[in-house]
Amino acid sequence: MLTIGITGGTGCGKTAFLRCIEARGGVGIDCDALYYDLLRTDGALRAALTESFGAVFRPDGSLDRKRLGTVVFSDPAQMETLNRIVFTHVRRAVETIRAREKSAGTALLAIDAINLFQSGLAELCGTTVGVLAPEEVRLRRIMRRDGIERQYALLRIRAQEPDGFYTARCAHILQNGEISPEEFQIQANALLENLIKENAT
Repeated sequence: MLTIGITGGTGCGKTAFLRCIEARGGVGIDCDALYYDLLRTDGALRAALTESFGAVFRPDGSLDRKRLGTVVFSDPAQMETLNRIVFTHVRRAVETIRAREKSAGTALLAIDAINLFQSGLAELCGTTVGVLAPEEVRLRRIMRRDGIERQYALLRIRAQEPDGFYTARCAHILQNGEISPEEFQIQANALLENLIKENAT
């Protein structure tokens, strides 16, 4: 089973590459989506977050993402604590899904994770792809996507690793800046074709 790790900062377009893989019949694991699913279903994860950060869950049980973000994005020690908790629970879930798909005979699997290397998830991958974009492009995307103001969007971006972190570690890089979604898809599909061919040899 070819396992491709996809990473890069928020707003770079990792999910667009994940969708290309799914369109080819691959199975995609979106670790952001998995994390938010675990926030609803994993009692141990919820307990660990409450113990470390206090009342970060709303009365309806949902995570107050902005409240938690305001704490961790401005405090490296708090961010490290959050990451340690999240990485533990998400990696366990990803390993379970990957083992299940491998047993089912799945040929192509993608793990989309902003912290692919920091969490140890890269160790589960046969190759890695970093998706990058300029800061201003990312700002526009996440402000539009998440309905947040520029300053909070900037906090989120600057709390993450710089481009050099990904270029130094990823086997492949996709640039997703001032190009159309169609142009990006062409580039992404070309890379995917090459990765599949390399794995077949």
